[in-house]
Amino acid sequence: MNGIVYHPDYDKYDLGTNHPLIGNKPKKTMEMLKRTSMISSFTEFTPTLAEKEDLLRSHGKDYVEKIERLSKTGGMLTFDTPAPKGIYKYARRATGGTLVCGSKLFENYSIMVNPLGGFHHASKNHSSGFCFFNDISVVIEYLRTYYQLKKFMVIDLDVHHGNGTMDIYYNDSTVLDISFHQDGETLYPGTGSLKKIGAGKGEGYTINLPLPPHTGSDAYITAFDRIIPSLTHQFTPEIIIYQAGVDAHHADPLADLDVSVQTYYRLAKAIHSLSERYSQKLLVLLGGGYNSDACISAYENVFHGLLHHEKCRVEKDPNHAKNLDIVDTRISNLQKVLKPYWNFS
Repeated sequence: MNGIVYHPDYDKYDLGTNHPLIGNKPKKTMEMLKRTSMISSFTEFTPTLAEKEDLLRSHGKDYVEKIERLSKTGGMLTFDTPAPKGIYKYARRATGGTLVCGSKLFENYSIMVNPLGGFHHASKNHSSGFCFFNDISVVIEYLRTYYQLKKFMVIDLDVHHGNGTMDIYYNDSTVLDISFHQDGETLYPGTGSLKKIGAGKGEGYTINLPLPPHTGSDAYITAFDRIIPSLTHQFTPEIIIYQAGVDAHHADPLADLDVSVQTYYRLAKAIHSLSERYSQKLLVLLGGGYNSDACISAYENVFHGLLHHEKCRVEKDPNHAKNLDIVDTRISNLQKVLKPYWNFS
């Protein structure tokens, strides 16, 4: 069975008229699912508000209370992340949606989707990149506490590096944190070097593949196929958390990876197949996407892939094979860095 969470509060997670975050994206996603009749494949659930104790497993008390305090009047947390009035409630609602998804995976649901999730820039005590609470970490710690899970796999395909998630789990061997993103030398947040592989007990469990601008669809899929299935087979996760940001699309105004909408179909289908084989539990968080029309088309293909439909939306691919050689070299370099920990033969 498949499920999805949604609440009208989701559309209030809005950082202002001139802010790139699209406040009504969850609503448009639900409208798309109804228009395409894919909603019939999902049971709809109402997200609760994440409790403070849930947040405090991943975030510092002073940090959480700072957001709570600013939310009463409105203010600024960081240069790119304002804290508008009421945001504490709306961020808790989004995080609560991810928690509901996590718990439903233990009630015979094999896929759960939160259309307002994947806030991977929030670290323990810092907000950035439009993210207040790292719902990826909050749900990991929730499942660790209440369901005794010990092996979590994060596949983060948002175009921006998941720096907050990396910071939280850099020394943790129970979380295999994989991020494919545009090279930090060319895009916010400027992190995610290939050589950042974790430390201490977590050495080898942080995996970053920084991709060059204009990577294109073919090179992106090649990178996925040469890295992700092998790691999944060796790690054997108990749950896969898929951060399904679609801002690598060629029409996105904030990045330059230039992939097509059909790429998202192939990625989602492949990740679901891996989940069916290894974990039987797939949590999908619809992350970034800053061109309204393009991101809804890409999300549509994510759902087509999750449901293993034979057809998906297709568009002309502007850059399907431009940087295969460059990406091939980066894949090889990553495999060399990871050779002491993982086998790619």
